[in-house]
Amino acid sequence: MTRSVRRSRRTLQVAGAGAAALLALSACSASGDSSSSAAASGKLSGTVTVFAAASLKESFTTLGKEFEKAHPGTEVTFSFGGSDALAASITGGAPADVFASASPKTMKIVTDAGDASGTPATFVRNQLEIATLPGNPDKVASLKDLTDSGLKVVLCDKAVPCGAAAQKALDASGLKLTPVSYEEDVKGALNKVVLKEADAAVVYKSDVEAAGDKVEGVDFPESADAINDYPITLLKDAPNAGAAKAFIALVRSAEGQKVLNAAGFLKP
Repeated sequence: MTRSVRRSRRTLQVAGAGAAALLALSACSASGDSSSSAAASGKLSGTVTVFAAASLKESFTTLGKEFEKAHPGTEVTFSFGGSDALAASITGGAPADVFASASPKTMKIVTDAGDASGTPATFVRNQLEIATLPGNPDKVASLKDLTDSGLKVVLCDKAVPCGAAAQKALDASGLKLTPVSYEEDVKGALNKVVLKEADAAVVYKSDVEAAGDKVEGVDFPESADAINDYPITLLKDAPNAGAAKAFIALVRSAEGQKVLNAAGFLKP
């Protein structure tokens, strides 16, 4: 049964013992192979540049801070945005160490270009949800309700994973929806509702979670047919490959998964 649930903000943090655990966990290779990580040859240092899907902003920012605490002398910098745009930047030569995409399709752009090192690994999954104005004044209870001509609805652009997933859900339902705008990433779509420039948007559960009481989330059953896998990979020409492997290991570790799951992401 479709239900509307007020999402309360959750604090994204790693448990008190997390920093010590991360020191050990980060020494592991992200791929789990027998190759030595940078930690084995000395102290990690320098900047790790991570290109990541916009929906990962809050959780990855938290993990970046924890990584820096565990490895003094390192700095994690992020470029968040639509996965398609990030993939295009990487294949265009933008310097980066890690790519975390919101779909295998956008990751394939990078792997097909030969810009990934090793095989990308799925580290979380994400499901769609409808974000409405606080209190859900328009009484949105289903995906079909969004087709009401009186509603201002926003979707992600079809080229980005959240937009492709929304279109898949609409197609599965036999519904046609003409949004007032297509946004370049999921945060752009969500912000239209937060700023009250739209009545509703189809975004990820993790983004509704991150918005706290600024929006209200409405589950819809069709979202189960459009769940996105999120792959992560070390990039071929990573300027700081050793530290990048350690960051990927953190993301995939038990402590990293706690942060991601608390943010609304599903287990891989």
